[in-house]
Amino acid sequence: MSPVRDGLRDRPERKPIITENYYAALNYTDTLENDNDHSMVKIQLHGGKESVTINAMIDSGATEDFIDREVCNKHGIKMIKAKHPREIYLADGKPSAMGPVTHITKVPMDISSHRELATFQVVNLQNHEVILGMPWLREHNPTIDWNDKRITFNSERCTTWCLKDSPVAYAVPEDKALEDNLFTRFSKVQAKEGPTTKNGPTANDQSVRVKKLSADARVPMKGTARAAGHDLYANEGTDVPARGQAIVGTGIAIGLPHNTYGRIALRSSLAVKHRLTTNAGVIDSDYRGEVKVVLANLGDQPYRVEKRDRIAQLIVENIDNRELQEVTQLDDTERGDQGFGSSNTTMDPRVKGQKAKPKSGNQRDIGKSFRTVLPKRRTNRHPEMG
Repeated sequence: MSPVRDGLRDRPERKPIITENYYAALNYTDTLENDNDHSMVKIQLHGGKESVTINAMIDSGATEDFIDREVCNKHGIKMIKAKHPREIYLADGKPSAMGPVTHITKVPMDISSHRELATFQVVNLQNHEVILGMPWLREHNPTIDWNDKRITFNSERCTTWCLKDSPVAYAVPEDKALEDNLFTRFSKVQAKEGPTTKNGPTANDQSVRVKKLSADARVPMKGTARAAGHDLYANEGTDVPARGQAIVGTGIAIGLPHNTYGRIALRSSLAVKHRLTTNAGVIDSDYRGEVKVVLANLGDQPYRVEKRDRIAQLIVENIDNRELQEVTQLDDTERGDQGFGSSNTTMDPRVKGQKAKPKSGNQRDIGKSFRTVLPKRRTNRHPEMG
């Protein structure tokens, strides 16, 4: 039986994938250190629904080529059930949180002008989206300059079949690659140049387009995978006076999908710690100006907003654009025209014309009920005090 992991039942025995470092087996990596056995490179995957540009890790310490399951689901990359599912074990014998491998995928992949049909093991990657390991390195045998971060596809296979023109691709700085991938993984907001048609997005286009109005503006990003909103960042320093408000620019403009609007919501941390909230929080889908946040300070102390601070959240919500129809009569309901707290009272339906009684008595009613069972005592207190 396989080891128990994460409180799950034992899985049937499967052929394991052992993750070890094999980078020394490559003739151009024999001088690498353990912390310098990988590089990030921009790739393009052509899924069934769309193409996605993402940064992959070229890792000579990975014994398989991996892709994250969420990336496949999100971008319509077809998964094929594996004939022989496999567990993934780390070099120390412990099972990996990535596995088991139950599906594989074959997807067209571009690296610069290099195109191939890549085969990946589908797993739950924690920190990366795509890992190109030893199978990919052996198959294409590129020359990698780990210091200059340059990858050259100069093998006979690549020069014959894979390349369109230049054989060189350049690596991406790892911190930049991880930031880009976080945006791709967690965000449905996609920065694009201009609308999808001359007159704007089509009804089927559900992307949210973001345009930077200044070079140092920040594109909204989600803090976690299941966050409802994308954080909005200040593009300028602003003082919000006590018991007052200020307008803070974000340096971006957005194009929203058909039948949606953008709601600017407060950040709970600012509300709790500094008593800051947001006003005027609706962005119409036809607005193309700068997104600005109206910050209201409910506290007694002024608050300083610094440039690039997170100041609010952008939540994209659906709307109903059906036309309003004027009528002379509305249908009858049990509630009718009763409002302003009418639903907080109860009425005995058996007694017509009876006034509504509160659901629970007040302090005076409770006192009167006690006086019906307790003996009266002489007192100098006012009669109304009970």
